[in-house]
Amino acid sequence: MKHNQLASDFRFVCDPIEFSKFTEKSLLQYCLGATLYMPGTKDVTEKVLTRSFEGLTSMVMCFEDAIDEGDVNEAEDNVLRHLNDLSVALSDGRITHEDIPLTFLRVRNTAQFRRFARRLTPEQGAVLSGFVFPKFYSCNALEYLECLSSLQQRLDTPLYAMPILEGRDIAYIESRNAELLRLKELLDPFKDLILNIRVGGTDFSSLFGVRRNINSSIYNIMTVRDCLSDILNVFNRAGEGYTVSAPVWEYFLADISEDLSHLLEESIHTSLLNQNTIINPAIDGLLREVVSDNANGFVGKTIIHPSHLRFVNSMQAVTREEYEDAQQILNASGGVVKSAQANKMNEINPHRNWAKRISLRAQAYGVIEDESYYLKLMIS
Repeated sequence: MKHNQLASDFRFVCDPIEFSKFTEKSLLQYCLGATLYMPGTKDVTEKVLTRSFEGLTSMVMCFEDAIDEGDVNEAEDNVLRHLNDLSVALSDGRITHEDIPLTFLRVRNTAQFRRFARRLTPEQGAVLSGFVFPKFYSCNALEYLECLSSLQQRLDTPLYAMPILEGRDIAYIESRNAELLRLKELLDPFKDLILNIRVGGTDFSSLFGVRRNINSSIYNIMTVRDCLSDILNVFNRAGEGYTVSAPVWEYFLADISEDLSHLLEESIHTSLLNQNTIINPAIDGLLREVVSDNANGFVGKTIIHPSHLRFVNSMQAVTREEYEDAQQILNASGGVVKSAQANKMNEINPHRNWAKRISLRAQAYGVIEDESYYLKLMIS
């Protein structure tokens, strides 16, 4: 897998790296990008084998909210067939591990996870990246994590957890801090298994009876914003080893049908922050939220439609100015230096954690010349 390859003639300042489930975790957790959720009943094997799912690098096949409870057995069988077919293609040499999107399975609950885990073979595990644990609470966290640890040992392959933090205990202020701190205490011994922390933005919204519209952002909903802020405060601290993915964008189509070449010289961040129309409401709303995601330290984003892939992943790329600042900071021992473009100070020690993250994003998504190149990546 390799990000931002839809524009085949696009020239990066630094190209993004190729990655697979076997990439070092410290980098892989920055590589998820736009993670596409789909029902576990959906047959996508042929698209993966023919590499026709353009831009797809990570996906979740869901046994939970995306399907009816009565369809769980069908979904499990479908997923096992999918993994079998990928395993056969891998052994036949038709694909490599680098051709397989990072594939996760969103389980329904701990009982269904344990039952399904017993059905997995080492061959299927070799093409699977891990599991998403919904409604991940302090009361069930240990059961999920111990089961995954045992499964990873049995299958002898890396398998990662992506717990979803949601529910009343985190949403409601009287219990939030205690629950988050308890969750971190439970997660820390299993840190090597945790690829990413995900957040239930829709679940939080539901608990307060609110919903953002296509022209606003999840960050405009104050009660939800407070939940997200506290999750970041606990799990996004520098040096703790966790990354947190941004909440799902709920609106479907973000297609481009008209010629947008006249936009290529626009300053995309300025236009978005000023609420200027760039492309259309569906795309602009998504891009505006991704700008806020990145500014707040989220890494990647849950998506529900393939048309979102190019927009979310393009916006993860790093500009030359950011990259040069990060390299200058990482290569200095201390003090304060003028940036390469002489427009800001780089204070070495306070900015070092930012620089490390920028460096990892640059490896995962590439380095582009300046802001105008975001749109070139999207619409080329």
